[in-house]
Amino acid sequence: MKPRIAVPEPCSYDDEYSSRSLPYYLRAIEASGGEPVVIKLKQPPEEIARLATGCTAILLPGNKADVSPQKYGAAQHPKTAAADPLRDAADELLLQDAYNMRKPVFGICYGLQSLNVWRTGTLVQHIESGVNHTPADKIAPSHSVSVEPDSQLAQELGTAKQESVIAVNSSHHQAIDVPGDALRVAARCPEDGVIEAVEGTLPGHYVIAVQWHPERDFDHNQDSQSIFRHFISAASQWEPASSKD
Repeated sequence: MKPRIAVPEPCSYDDEYSSRSLPYYLRAIEASGGEPVVIKLKQPPEEIARLATGCTAILLPGNKADVSPQKYGAAQHPKTAAADPLRDAADELLLQDAYNMRKPVFGICYGLQSLNVWRTGTLVQHIESGVNHTPADKIAPSHSVSVEPDSQLAQELGTAKQESVIAVNSSHHQAIDVPGDALRVAARCPEDGVIEAVEGTLPGHYVIAVQWHPERDFDHNQDSQSIFRHFISAASQWEPASSKD
């Protein structure tokens, strides 16, 4: 039986953006052996919670919105985009269920930022850097990322015992400032130090989030395929706590 992966719609106020971006995530999940379950953002919270209960993992996708800085006690930067309260509410319900039940979590771009803020971390609201983190081409490699040795991410990329540098695409103007509770830095952009990936530190709980978009180059990028494959593997191995006793 394929593991069922809860995936919230990317954006509640831009249907064109959601319809354009969502299929990339769904195809990557399916190609990796999972069954995506799309969470409609405008449905009642009770229905979202019910759907979450029937899933074994969650994937938090990107979004054209920015997390409201009020959530981490900061004044809004002039270049911070509008928030998406419905997406935030869905993410919070899914994350609460995942952390309560130790279900695997995979965050991508906005999903990384949403996870970090939910875990009481903070964000850089607008990156000022010589590295272009918002290039016109959002699929081709844009800059390099240095992966921490002995991290879960390094294991998934096959470089656990040595520092590795990989090329990634990019499409974000915000990033993690202070990592949230039980999250550690797994990768940075070596040119400017921007945090590009975090992972969970709670024993027995698979949590990985990346700032780039592995779903977009999944068809031809082995690193992206490996990340998705390990996430789906973790989802397939998840069991409710009661069944482990």
